[in-house]
Amino acid sequence: MPSIELERGYLILITGGHEVTGFLKAKGKKLINGEGQEILLRGVGFGSWMLPEGYMWLFPDQGDRPRRIEQMVMDLIGEEKAQQFWEIYYSRYTSESDIRQIAADGYNSVRVPILARFLIEDSDGEVVRYNQAHLKIMDNVIDWCRKHRLYVILDLHGATGGQTGTNIDDSEFDKPELFTNERNQDITVALWRMLAERYKDEWIVAGYDLLNEPLPEWFSAYNDQVMPLYKQITKAIREVDVHHMIILEGVHWATDWSIFNEKFDDNLMLQFHKYWNNPDTESIQIYLDKREEWNVPIFMGEGGENNKEWYAGAFRLFEDHDISWNFWTWKKMDKNNSPCTVIKPEGWQQLIDYLEGGVKPDEASAEHILWEYLHNISFEQCLYQKEVTDALFRRPSTRIPAIFYGYRGEGISYGTKNRRVEIIGFRMNDRTDIRFMEGSKTTPNFQHGKGESWQADERLCVQLTAEDWFAYEFTVGHASKAALYTVDLHAFAPNDRARMAVAVDDKVIEIVEVVGKSWSTLRLNEEFQLSPGLHRIVLKSMENIVRMDWLEVIPVIELEEK
Repeated sequence: MPSIELERGYLILITGGHEVTGFLKAKGKKLINGEGQEILLRGVGFGSWMLPEGYMWLFPDQGDRPRRIEQMVMDLIGEEKAQQFWEIYYSRYTSESDIRQIAADGYNSVRVPILARFLIEDSDGEVVRYNQAHLKIMDNVIDWCRKHRLYVILDLHGATGGQTGTNIDDSEFDKPELFTNERNQDITVALWRMLAERYKDEWIVAGYDLLNEPLPEWFSAYNDQVMPLYKQITKAIREVDVHHMIILEGVHWATDWSIFNEKFDDNLMLQFHKYWNNPDTESIQIYLDKREEWNVPIFMGEGGENNKEWYAGAFRLFEDHDISWNFWTWKKMDKNNSPCTVIKPEGWQQLIDYLEGGVKPDEASAEHILWEYLHNISFEQCLYQKEVTDALFRRPSTRIPAIFYGYRGEGISYGTKNRRVEIIGFRMNDRTDIRFMEGSKTTPNFQHGKGESWQADERLCVQLTAEDWFAYEFTVGHASKAALYTVDLHAFAPNDRARMAVAVDDKVIEIVEVVGKSWSTLRLNEEFQLSPGLHRIVLKSMENIVRMDWLEVIPVIELEEK
């Protein structure tokens, strides 16, 4: 018999123990799998694989895109060895080991960014010829995903000529030549038709993400060309493939949906990206409104590049609003905010210096550095950082900032009698009592690149008074070995003493005494069991005022190995 699991308030049928089954399609505002059951995509993107991105190599602007990185490698070690380098790179950067770990971590999908030049061998003549060896690499990742049950989104990240006119699509002249050269559009349509014909019967492919982040604001003069091109591509796809979902991104880094003026296919999903703004409902309201207008599912197709506290807020925001999501990115060099980090090779600074106009390393030294890099990029050699995935899913022991209580509205995610008067630019519509931490000077800032934690003068806390309460949902993974849990609370009592009730899954675990006018960490005396799945903590003021900074569910006893 199929198993049934309760998640986000509705039932999911899991055939054969898995929700990834059959062609994915849009049905109203929901995604449904091959069994007709609702599903949210929760995935990661493979940035810098088929389209190497210089910032993930720690390179300066002189090495910020594939063609510049390729030129550097060739200049340093010659054409023959450069070809060997890239063959190894493409086969090793993402392998079955990565796919296996992603599935084990509880994700159900991946987004594969494609550079058109990676697949196209020759487009000078009337017929576009494709690189069969590179298509085989795509076949491999699709085969691995089918084996490990991960839906695959094919994402044209760098179209011929460039859809953004920036480094992220490998633009040659920093112009969006996809929209200034009709031949480039013809090649793009042909590429999608080829991919659709190749994978038309492949159910593990979730859908076709037609163009990544077309046309930043400074190229908005071409915005009126995007929807006609989307329609042209979709028409070519539908001539050979009636199964797969079409995924459309807005302009200006996928954030501007004003171009979406006509729903032209019955199997569509709309995609936005989210990096540097607040994780609150106000920041995504325009996308929620468009979902209602078009009656289609929506997808946060790229978000990340921040710290784990921001992840704990933003990705819960998506979950609470039934929005599928994809984290950017699975792997990059020498960073602590992706699940995998590539260990920086010794001597890597020599390559950076060379790109910036410094001394050129001799061939032997350059080869040694580059081959150490190739060794380090395999999953087995990367530093695996489980805590990043735990933050995305809010698994213990993720620290949840108190300002990131649930996003499902008053009476469900919070209850308050003390309405906020001061407008601080964050969760304004809730009007809950969110305050700056002592000594704060600026408005809240959750921007890309802030590092491991927010700056002290940018932190916020919640204040609970007069029976105010806040609810925080979190998940326990099926692979958890913990038998018992407790909760840490970072709080203080402005009036020197207060009492607060802590409930887990509607059961009061403990009445906590909060003593003192300075921040301290309180651990519950009580321990409790948690089964795999979604859980809920409610903090409620019982007496006097409590200010809360964060909470953390802590595993305290592990199950014995059988």
